[in-house]
Amino acid sequence: MANIFIINAHHYYPCAQGKLNKTLVEIATEVLRKSGHIINTTHVDNDWDIEEELEKHKWSDIVLLQSPVYWMMVPWMFKKYMDEVYSAGMRGILCKGDGRDKHKYGEGGTMQSKKYMFSLTFNAPEECFDDPNEYLFQGKNVDDLWFPMHANFRFFGMVPLPTFACFDVIKNTNVKKDIERFKIHLNNNI
Repeated sequence: MANIFIINAHHYYPCAQGKLNKTLVEIATEVLRKSGHIINTTHVDNDWDIEEELEKHKWSDIVLLQSPVYWMMVPWMFKKYMDEVYSAGMRGILCKGDGRDKHKYGEGGTMQSKKYMFSLTFNAPEECFDDPNEYLFQGKNVDDLWFPMHANFRFFGMVPLPTFACFDVIKNTNVKKDIERFKIHLNNNI
């Protein structure tokens, strides 16, 4: 069984209160505990301590990032978390500087045996992705859009698990279906 660190990256806005992301964190916690995994969590909108967050990363076998997609990226509060926690982790906890002392740039990650998974909530409809005729994403998929986030975790030497995504969560939400898909995704990939 694995130690799983779940980060809820949702930042509250009146138009995006975080109910779905909170529910998905609760579902992940329940499903993964039933499978025997040990769970630790952080919600970036709550108080957190840099050293404690680094310890949670060291402790974990898998980091599950639960995040809404705001303007094609994480909310600003999670970016702040990354800037503070991940920068502090460059002193050898998450990586050894930028890896150039003995490796090529970005190969100095100290979390080689660890994995990560993204669970994302989009207002964009699913059909916007993987279709070269779509205006905005031009045939790109969710992982293409989130390449910078994949690069951040790869910088630490981590290996990706398949990404999960909920689509059209504001205008055409189907929470019941998304929850069932999420449970299956977790059971099949962790």
